[in-house]
Amino acid sequence: MKKTILVIDDDKSNLIIAQRLLSEEYKVAAINSGRLAFEYLSRHTPSAILLDIQMPEMDGFEVMERLRSDEIWCKIPVIFLTADKSSETEEKCFDMGAVDYIGKPFIPQIMRKRVARMIELEEYRKSLERMVAIQLSQITKMQHDVIITMANVIESRDGTTGEHVKRTSAYTMLLAEKMIEKGLYSDELDIALLENMRSAAPLHDIGKITIPDAVLSKPGKLTSEEYETIKSHAKAGADMISNNMNSIVSQDFLKVACDMARYHHEKWNGKGYPEGLAGKEIPLSARILAITDVFDALVSKRQYKEGMSVDEAFKIMAPDRGEGFEAEILDVFFELHDELEGMIKEMEQHIAETSDAIS
Repeated sequence: MKKTILVIDDDKSNLIIAQRLLSEEYKVAAINSGRLAFEYLSRHTPSAILLDIQMPEMDGFEVMERLRSDEIWCKIPVIFLTADKSSETEEKCFDMGAVDYIGKPFIPQIMRKRVARMIELEEYRKSLERMVAIQLSQITKMQHDVIITMANVIESRDGTTGEHVKRTSAYTMLLAEKMIEKGLYSDELDIALLENMRSAAPLHDIGKITIPDAVLSKPGKLTSEEYETIKSHAKAGADMISNNMNSIVSQDFLKVACDMARYHHEKWNGKGYPEGLAGKEIPLSARILAITDVFDALVSKRQYKEGMSVDEAFKIMAPDRGEGFEAEILDVFFELHDELEGMIKEMEQHIAETSDAIS
């Protein structure tokens, strides 16, 4: 299938020449004004654009400026067409983002070769983009697998299962997505933060690796000294993430992961740990995780207790509205009653099926 070249020139004779020179190799769309060109671009995306500079109403530089301001059009390679061969004009063409320029009158061989070269380079660029996207996807998956493995090791040490990190991540995403839907914290909670939270949530308890087994797995009541040791996992986890993942993840992800690890035990009223932050001093990601982490602890079965129902968990969490948890976020979480019940049943069924398959 032929690639489409959009030629924009107010001189009809130049359009005819361009069509004659290029139509054997390409489909040529010839348009005589910037205004009509944008009407065409609203319906079609050509492989390249040949753009005359000297045109009435909207000259080539004005057209180029508008092209570069659009997230789709800005990716289309442009060659300027000009009779002005001064160094100033040439410099301006490249400053505005043109890949090349062709002088008038057109020299057939030069025009064909420059257009062919532009198309070749554009295909190479797209190929590189695809390769980079594949590599990034593979790296992201590998990082996610490493994170889950690390989190599962930590969870297994304190008598819980590796499913905790998956459940907590799922609850966190459910709550964050509902907040986005309702427009809560729309200036802060966006898709980028959501995705970073999705990947970072499994690491929130990684600091537990620094806690001795005798304390972490103790079945009875902890002494005050042991409780202080347990509390140290929040800061330790954030430090581990910062020190060991700084060179392999984005800074945005690193901040979210550190925030969730360090601050998920902070309380809205300032009575949490490790820093006793209050209200919106606590990062949003940690305020969300604080709710879902406690919820999972309540509804999950442990060696020493049965899991609660969603209703029972909500009843226990409700008095902490505006105290341990931010009221607005907790209210949104309580709206997810049916979704949470369905999610828990689905997870329990998956675990049962997996156990049956293993046995």
